[in-house]
Amino acid sequence: MMQISSDPCNKHSLLNVMNRFMAAANNMDETIMVPSLLRDLPLEEQESQEPVNHNNNEPAIPSKQRDMYEHYLLLKSLRNDMEWGLLKREMSNGASFLEMAVKQEEHQDKTGEDGSDLEGQFHFHLRGLFGVLAKLTVEADHLTNRYKREIGGGSLMR
Repeated sequence: MMQISSDPCNKHSLLNVMNRFMAAANNMDETIMVPSLLRDLPLEEQESQEPVNHNNNEPAIPSKQRDMYEHYLLLKSLRNDMEWGLLKREMSNGASFLEMAVKQEEHQDKTGEDGSDLEGQFHFHLRGLFGVLAKLTVEADHLTNRYKREIGGGSLMR
């Protein structure tokens, strides 16, 4: 399992957030010995059938994952993408990450965006990355603990 630095000044670094997600995803992968047991288990526990709207400005959207198994596969895939990089993605019609970046840059040039605010763009994307990684870490931990409850290993929870 990955070691996470306990240095308090490093607590909010990108590497630390990435390591926390990787550790949670690895723990999930090591704990879930029989992923097929997750099939047909709803992602959220059945407290309500209504999709929850946490932000009043946005419409409530039901989860795109149908069951815990699909969510498990998604978290594993994201972990692998972070660990090994984005070589080829189906959504980009087989284009490599570099090719996608070049296409995006060409599109920005055509639409008149000059990219002069690189620092602003960097901080915008960094904040987004922090938020997404924090949510994925919570979801991996939740899925691991839910699996333990479902198979009767509740006393093993951390």
